[in-house]
Amino acid sequence: MDPPSRTLGVTFSDDRNVSHAAGAVVRVDGTPDGFAFATCTVGGTDATDAVIDCWRALDREDVRHVACAGVAPAWFNLLDLDRLREALDRPVYAVSYEASPGLEPALRDAFDGDALAERLDTYRSLPPRIRVDPPESGDPRFVRAVGVDPEDAAAAVRGLTRDGERRCEPLRIAALAASAHREAATGE
Repeated sequence: MDPPSRTLGVTFSDDRNVSHAAGAVVRVDGTPDGFAFATCTVGGTDATDAVIDCWRALDREDVRHVACAGVAPAWFNLLDLDRLREALDRPVYAVSYEASPGLEPALRDAFDGDALAERLDTYRSLPPRIRVDPPESGDPRFVRAVGVDPEDAAAAVRGLTRDGERRCEPLRIAALAASAHREAATGE
């Protein structure tokens, strides 16, 4: 699969209580083509809403895919990928960079009661992760995808990654924007 012509990359940069989301529309050649910003609560349950807010602020019908940096930004403020797919009407995938036994043990350590139950429901609804790169490649990348075959999402991530970089361009550029947004908002 060829990479999409435009991808919205979304990442988060945390402050003490607020996480600053940045959405960066990036063309297949790596050129940034638009930015939007939103916030969510560190440790809350509104990260999915922040991604939707970025999408709506951009109002870009030419965006073909949405890539998110992981599924647990802002201290376990889990993204609901199915809800994003439905709201945005685009394929959505989350890219992560570490092998992991899963988030359930960490969620159980950090939360209990209804807060834990809500996060476990969201976490268990996520599709499985597949490895983007072959095992011998060294630093792994993983993808969870909805609305697109996971292998096609992995191919899109590979196609949007410049030589020598680990993050695909939409997520690399969005991360820079999220950090700048946080710094501008907090003065830090």
